[in-house]
Amino acid sequence: MKPKLRIIPLGGAGEIGKNMTVVEYDGAILVIDAGLMFPENDMLGVDIVIPDIAYLLERRDQVRGIVITHGHEDHIGALPYVLPRLNVPIYATTLTRGLIEVKLKSHKLLKDATLHTIQTHDTIQLDPFTVETFHVSHSVPDGIGLAVATPAGVIVHTGDFKFDPSPVDGQLTDFATLAAVGGRGVLALLSDSTNADSPGHTPSETTITESFSRVFALAEGRVIVATFASNISRIQQVIDTATRFNRHVAVVGRSMQDNVKMAAELGYLRAPEGALVRIDQIHKYASNEIVIVCTGGQGEPTSALVRMANHDHKQVTLAPGDTVILSATAIPGNEEMINRTLNNLFRAGAIVYYDQLMDVHVSGHASQEEQKLMLNLLHPKYFIPIHGEYRHLVLHARIAQSIGVPAENIFVVENGAIVEFDEHGNGRVAHETAPASDVLVDGIGVGDVGTTVLRERHHLSEDGFLVALVTLDAHTGEIVFGPEIITHGFVYTEAAEDLIAGTKEEIVSALQKGGRGTALSAKLKDVLSQYLYQKTHRRPMVIPVVTEV
Repeated sequence: MKPKLRIIPLGGAGEIGKNMTVVEYDGAILVIDAGLMFPENDMLGVDIVIPDIAYLLERRDQVRGIVITHGHEDHIGALPYVLPRLNVPIYATTLTRGLIEVKLKSHKLLKDATLHTIQTHDTIQLDPFTVETFHVSHSVPDGIGLAVATPAGVIVHTGDFKFDPSPVDGQLTDFATLAAVGGRGVLALLSDSTNADSPGHTPSETTITESFSRVFALAEGRVIVATFASNISRIQQVIDTATRFNRHVAVVGRSMQDNVKMAAELGYLRAPEGALVRIDQIHKYASNEIVIVCTGGQGEPTSALVRMANHDHKQVTLAPGDTVILSATAIPGNEEMINRTLNNLFRAGAIVYYDQLMDVHVSGHASQEEQKLMLNLLHPKYFIPIHGEYRHLVLHARIAQSIGVPAENIFVVENGAIVEFDEHGNGRVAHETAPASDVLVDGIGVGDVGTTVLRERHHLSEDGFLVALVTLDAHTGEIVFGPEIITHGFVYTEAAEDLIAGTKEEIVSALQKGGRGTALSAKLKDVLSQYLYQKTHRRPMVIPVVTEV
């Protein structure tokens, strides 16, 4: 039997973020992207979410490398957590490599990484895969899509794209290569679905320049612009507009400062001499001569903008008359944090602009008409929508059907699904699946927070906990010390003396009925849980601590 071509999304299919796609043929694996995702609201205490790479770890000797499409966090953010376990070569364009190096350096992993610089129109040979790159316009320079030639046919992965007629870097999406690849024949297209629910065309980045100009013209004090640290194109627009209005630009936040320095050294960020100043120099200028660029467009708790809004930033204190621009669209799950930040900015007396008030942000992703254009340029036999929540995938599938792709040749799949193609180019969704659960990163722990821990955190957040301490004589079973009760998040002890006294009586009563060891602890837990629910209709986490001396 001839080998089959397999396509497996390990992230980014059915969600926004943690993009990772596997292409596999005859014992060889190519990985596309390795991104992170922000935690959802029910992931209490979790910092970020990354893809499950168990499938790759089981086949580590087969992995030829990871090709990165562009430098946003949802495509490179998992690398510091993947590379210590799967140290394979990484292929990225110049700016994307620079952003990766900044990230790996901060994690002290750069010296052990194998990085290769590629360009648009490059051909990378990773047997049996021949990877041809083509430029795509996005909200960061140096974005690419991939045409992966395999013995079973050509797979095209668009990366994140849009057909912007006037991008900040002047580089259009490569129509000619797309048409040429489509003319040669495409077995399957994997395409960005993020804006499948947005009709028409995505506005050009020039829209932002016009909006920035209007805001800067009206601003009487400082202008503070919050965006992603990796959004080099947006930072360029801020510098260009600030220069036009005779303002100096200060960059706040270590990650953004590192990225700006790197992008400037590589020639991807241009600023007139003297336009950029250090944050500790802004006091030398009048407020109407300063622009501050910082992180915080998603309301991240430790970001510079949030600290400014909370009056907790060491170098910048918001004042009435400051103008703040949130140049970002809310990532699903971040709405609450963003709204809280907006409220605090207004409380500080700032004049605030965000996407619901003015076009201060445009998406970097294709809308419906551009998605149709991509499909028409490539004429794929099969279509697999990726990079979107499930509704986006379904809507993108309908778009593909509307331009003539047969319904039976469209696979709407989620993470872990395996799409197979035989030697005749016939595709199907396999019955088996690959591991693709969320891997949660909490502090320095990777994957040690699972569903059980999250369930316990939810329990604690809802009803708190109660610890019952008691010490027994190891020979007689009589109480030597206690019982003592400690509670947090359950009741205010001084206001619930009767409840605490009753809880102690329940413990004494249970102990008088005998029992030792783990059986006694389990018995106490059941007795106290029932008693506390009967008295309060709450279910705190009950932790009996029985010591024998």
